[in-house]
Amino acid sequence: MGATILEEKIFIDAELLTNIEEESQVIIHCRMNADEYANAARIWPSTFLIDNTTGKRCQLVFADGITMYPNWTYIEENSSLDFTLIFNGLPKSCKSFDLVELIPQAGGFEYRKIPRNKTDVYHVDFS
Repeated sequence: MGATILEEKIFIDAELLTNIEEESQVIIHCRMNADEYANAARIWPSTFLIDNTTGKRCQLVFADGITMYPNWTYIEENSSLDFTLIFNGLPKSCKSFDLVELIPQAGGFEYRKIPRNKTDVYHVDFS
């Protein structure tokens, strides 16, 4: 007795496919050094990636290895703090972007004109 293989065609709405393709994340591995003086760091939820062409903001969705405002993460003198930030995905058309912590005081994280790569995984040194 032989097996019968049925050929089925599945149709997926083009709009649904577009939404799936644009669902992505941007991962930024960060390092902050403390020199001969101890330091402290924290990340505010008002930290964004900003597309340099369109101005579109991508929201911070997760932080690992650093505390969220209002708490501080202590960095001993002559050591480093390594942490990871995960953001919602950038638009496909994005060629470069800024990492900006928009806060009501001086000293927010800021790293400008990061060239976009194919993996959307980046390394930033805030030293």
